[in-house]
Formats: sequence, C-alpha cells, structure tokens
Amino acid sequence: GDIVLLAKPVTLTEGDRVTLTTDVPVATDGTSKPEKLLYAVSLPPVHGQIEHINYPGVPISSYSQLDVVAQKVSNVHDNSHGAGKESLR
Repeated sequence: GDIVLLAKPVTLTEGDRVTLTTDVPVATDGTSKPEKLLYAVSLPPVHGQIEHINYPGVPISSYSQLDVVAQKVSNVHDNSHGAGKESLR
C-alpha cells in the first residue's frame, strides 16, 4: 500500500537537542501495525546527528516508528556556527 509521512519543521540552535515525537515525523502505511515502520536516514543533518537516547554521542542511521512513539530518538546539534536551514532525509 501507500505510505504517508507527515513532518513538521524543527528549529535547532547550537547545542540543542530535539527529541522526535509523533508531532514531528509520523508515518502510516495503511496496515494495522504502524510500529513496524522503519525510518532510514539517507541524508543526516550537516550540523549534528540523529541519536538513540540510550546511546548519546553515537549517530544512528535508522530507527522505528516505535522508537519515535517511545521518544527514544533525538536530533542533536553539534555546536557549529552558521548552521542555517537544513533538512533531515
């Protein structure tokens, strides 16, 4: 089936950490098991990284919708200057 992904912009400044919640990325594929959906980070943030909260400082390249629901994934800014706007894909 079709996959629908709704995302809202998040603003990070130097040193900020934003925990991803279902208010930011939420996806559905029309099945009865949205917790089985997996996200793959194909283009990580230029000024930071995506981390699992149980492993701070270690970048991850994938996570599940269940991780988002449990608020276990964060986008962490790396304190670099002049970050400007960027996207996470």
